Amino acid sequence: MADQLEASVTLPSDPVSVAAARRYAAQVLSDWGLPEDADTADTVRLVVSELATNSVQHTFGQSPTFTVDLRLEREEWLRVGVTDSHPRWPRRLPAAVQQDNGRGMVIIRWLAAEAGGRLSVSPTEDGGKTVWLALPWPPMG
Repeated sequence: MADQLEASVTLPSDPVSVAAARRYAAQVLSDWGLPEDADTADTVRLVVSELATNSVQHTFGQSPTFTVDLRLEREEWLRVGVTDSHPRWPRRLPAAVQQDNGRGMVIIRWLAAEAGGRLSVSPTEDGGKTVWLALPWPPMG
């Protein structure tokens, strides 16, 4: 296998794109040999859903698209990223505000920790950001 496999898709910043992003990620993982019922596949589908939803909801129409990137690095790390062009980075909301929304990043941080992975945010050249989740590969479950 190559040192790195990469796949990405750019979708309109619209709520219907969240399901498309989730399906795309699931298909890529399947193509890379990850069983659909593996815990890591579930984790990635949930992470992509949460990050894509955040991108659609919190860019306030200022990012017309978002991009989902998947990278398998040396069969050691799976990196999942969602990029948008809005400059505001995700932030943790106070618990009182998290009643109905704002839990996405909390869920993603918990999933990252549970899977032995890590979460990071990096700036893009156009002033936006990519939220990355790195997970160990091969997955244990």
